[in-house]
Amino acid sequence: MRNSQLPGRSPVYAANGMAATSHPLATMTAIQILAQGGNAMDAAVAACAVQAVVEPQSTGIGGDCFVLYAPRGRGPVMAYNGSGRAPHAATVDWYREQGIESIDPHSPHAVTIPGAVDAWARMTEDHGSMGLDKLLQPAIGFARDGYPVHPRVAFDWARHAETVSKDATSASVFLPQGRAPLSGDMHAQPLLAGTLRLIADHGRDGFYKGAVAQDLVTYLNSLGSLHSMEDFDSAQGEYVDPISTRYQGYEVVECPPNGQGLIALIILNILAELGAPEGGPLSADRLHLQIEAARLAYQERDRYVADPAKADVPVQALLSRAHTRRLCAPVDRKKAMPCLPKIDLHSHGDTIYLCVVDRDNNAVSMINSIYTAFGSGLTGPGSGVLLQNRGVSFSLDPMHVNCITPQKRPMHTIIPGMLKKDNHIVMPFGVMGGQYQPMGHAHFLSNLLDFGLDIQEAIDLARVFPTPEGEVAVEDGIPDPVQEELATRGHRLIRSETPIGGGQAIWIDWDKGVLMGGSDPRKDGCALGY
Repeated sequence: MRNSQLPGRSPVYAANGMAATSHPLATMTAIQILAQGGNAMDAAVAACAVQAVVEPQSTGIGGDCFVLYAPRGRGPVMAYNGSGRAPHAATVDWYREQGIESIDPHSPHAVTIPGAVDAWARMTEDHGSMGLDKLLQPAIGFARDGYPVHPRVAFDWARHAETVSKDATSASVFLPQGRAPLSGDMHAQPLLAGTLRLIADHGRDGFYKGAVAQDLVTYLNSLGSLHSMEDFDSAQGEYVDPISTRYQGYEVVECPPNGQGLIALIILNILAELGAPEGGPLSADRLHLQIEAARLAYQERDRYVADPAKADVPVQALLSRAHTRRLCAPVDRKKAMPCLPKIDLHSHGDTIYLCVVDRDNNAVSMINSIYTAFGSGLTGPGSGVLLQNRGVSFSLDPMHVNCITPQKRPMHTIIPGMLKKDNHIVMPFGVMGGQYQPMGHAHFLSNLLDFGLDIQEAIDLARVFPTPEGEVAVEDGIPDPVQEELATRGHRLIRSETPIGGGQAIWIDWDKGVLMGGSDPRKDGCALGY
């Protein structure tokens, strides 16, 4: 039990249903849908749509979506890959002929075809009990009538205002009165409300066909892009087989590549092979091993993780015990490894993650993102759709595993998670934060399973993250003596300018028939049940 004399909050308990999101309005929406008789998938889609309005720096209908779903919390977990592809005409030769050596994150070439709306439509049709026409109404209302900007959203908005200042429509929508909204200001997106109404009325066709798709294609083409109406019309996600590993008697389930969930599993395998350190969860021994495991695993990401339809990704070999032992070989428990090749980490991404469990224990783990803050910064002038910039993860090196090719999906950072034991789902979970997410999954699960922290404490605990330059970003909550010891071991520490990531989780206690939820204080959100 936490010390109630110190800052913090308790986990949330409920018996009939629970939602955990990074925004109070989204959590409220999910609970309302559950109370109206909707199931977990209904609630998740409705909440995700609200966040696409009220957290515009992190997510939107111009982004992508991944889902893990466990009907009644038992049996095999379903995985859905709702990530978008490069245009049909996107060949590496074309970019090289144009003199483009790398993909600018704020150019039209960084825009892959958004997959989120397709994922919402498919999940609702296959697993929901309400249609998009009803589920999108809360989001439409907030976009049309306005919503109060919350503190963390305002903080991120101000930090990245320049991104939306360079596009006329983006500036008019996201910089009203010529500045980023302040905490407590009201903000509305009437153009987006109209687009959401089209999707509510016509389903996925309201986005991928007709006026909305034409608006986006015409605008991107005017900036020199290769996008076509065919690219939007043919956009479609797919069910995929999840991947997993064992950790502390549990099965950890992730979506397969092109997402980086594989890297979370590799980190857990390394930690399991090295064994739990003697120190506590904020000890130098523990953090040192986590840093080293992450440095090794992210090297594997840059070598191997790509679209498996376009590249060979040896998942089982990478998860094998033999490969794990090879990775662990250079780890010294008292000294940082010599410099490894630079990790290809782009700027920190912005994302929303949410999870919902209903009275029947249907469990949803869902993540939606436009990648970096405000994505590409480009907004359709007639539709109000802010577009993602996932294409920045493509390489223009023909020999690179993530080299761009027609209809290829880029390496993806967003990863929902599920924890399973004895054929029962015990926890949908996720950790936001772009590149940090694999390390975040491992850190959170280790807090919970190695050190016995409760679900909220495990989310709250201070974090560290190795940077591309070989430094280690540390949050303020890492004690000074621990930082000094890490520095003595050879880690070059820097203070993290922003909180590292975010996270939500819901634990299912099958014996008691109770749900326990937690939500990250690094964001504005909360967990609620009824």
